[in-house]
Amino acid sequence: MNITKEQIDELNAVVKVKLGPEDYQDRVDKSIKDYQKRVQMPGFRPGKVPVGMVKKMYGKSILAEELNKLLSDTLYKYINEEKLEVLGNPLPKESQSELNLDTTEFEFEYDLALAPQFSLELSPSIKYTENKIRIDDKMIDNYVNDLGRRYGNIAQGESVEEGDLLYGDFVELDEAGNIKPGGIYKSSTLFLDKPAKDFQQQIIGAKPEDKFVLEPNQVSDSPEDLAQKLGITKEEAMDLKAKLQFTIKNISRLHPAEITQELFDKVYGPGVVNNVEEFRGRIAAELEKMFVRDTEQRLHSEIVNDLISRANLALPDSFLKRWLMAVNKEPLTEEQVEAEYPMYARQLRWQLIENKLIKENGLNVSQQEVEEHVKELLRQNYKKYYPEKEPEDGELTLSAQNILKKEDEAKKIVENLYHEKLMMLYRMKCSIETKEVSYEEFAGK
Repeated sequence: MNITKEQIDELNAVVKVKLGPEDYQDRVDKSIKDYQKRVQMPGFRPGKVPVGMVKKMYGKSILAEELNKLLSDTLYKYINEEKLEVLGNPLPKESQSELNLDTTEFEFEYDLALAPQFSLELSPSIKYTENKIRIDDKMIDNYVNDLGRRYGNIAQGESVEEGDLLYGDFVELDEAGNIKPGGIYKSSTLFLDKPAKDFQQQIIGAKPEDKFVLEPNQVSDSPEDLAQKLGITKEEAMDLKAKLQFTIKNISRLHPAEITQELFDKVYGPGVVNNVEEFRGRIAAELEKMFVRDTEQRLHSEIVNDLISRANLALPDSFLKRWLMAVNKEPLTEEQVEAEYPMYARQLRWQLIENKLIKENGLNVSQQEVEEHVKELLRQNYKKYYPEKEPEDGELTLSAQNILKKEDEAKKIVENLYHEKLMMLYRMKCSIETKEVSYEEFAGK
């Protein structure tokens, strides 16, 4: 066996592998014997088919199979031993001629994509801004109003007001304005947005059994929602041009709960909050906690964009596009690859940067950390439903281990823990200024 590497440029190389009978013949002979034990042929007892006949019938396919296995083992062993940092998997060279199984000496050529070499050091000179959402009275007022509606009571209305939920019959009309035989007929709901839209103003003050003629887009501006309301398909909803008669059958109105001790107890439990000031303070704390994730995601996005720009990594684009077409389960066209490649390349660049930071800063996530993290999540979830009871550690451990048996779940948890450690690293090594902004400013960035 002879393996050589030809460096094309910093990001591309070609590996040549030469194989002779001494490299593969033992594998082939063993595989033929295994076939002989399993193959069935008229006139011969199982396992007694002559080796010569097995070779004649299956020899070439066995040789091709064993060569592929040997090449795979050889290439990955070579890559590991030479400590080559590759992207994707080796690909047979496009110019390579078709395999000739009538010879005994074989030569194979594979294209390799090499990871770019780069340096990236985190330091206080790298500056970021962490936009923290300011919790103001307006935001707290909105949250209080939402809680009031959530814990309010539904009552029947005698006449329609803004914000009411109407239940009634939708009937399709023909061009003359008459009920269309065999057309749409569905009992469903109509919500009067608050403030009511212009076309809905005509319904204000109406009573049960009053009728109104509506355009489809006045019933709903979403094809999916319209289809559900009228009992038709999304495609039919998108093409619907006919007017609809709506007959009010029922008027439902939400009466928000009053901001009293009864509401405090419903939301937070008896005696936990005892006045409006405590209630608003508790809400402010919840809102601040709720926005922590959004704030960190925005900061992380800024860091990603900046470090990708700083690293300025070149990639073996031609190889990677070819590799994507080769490994994708569903066939991809060149146009699809060209369209999707920029996003893939960005993700790959960031993965290379993260891996480098993890390695150079000695970050590690142990199995014990993973298990303890899952146990803590389970403990918090348990307390939501059984606040007065502490779960047993053994029970949590068993549940955590069962969750981690699922490969996808375990991988996601490990990735999240590495993300947390990297965020701590950025905060330790870079300069991060905290700036308070309104929710409107944050959402508009």
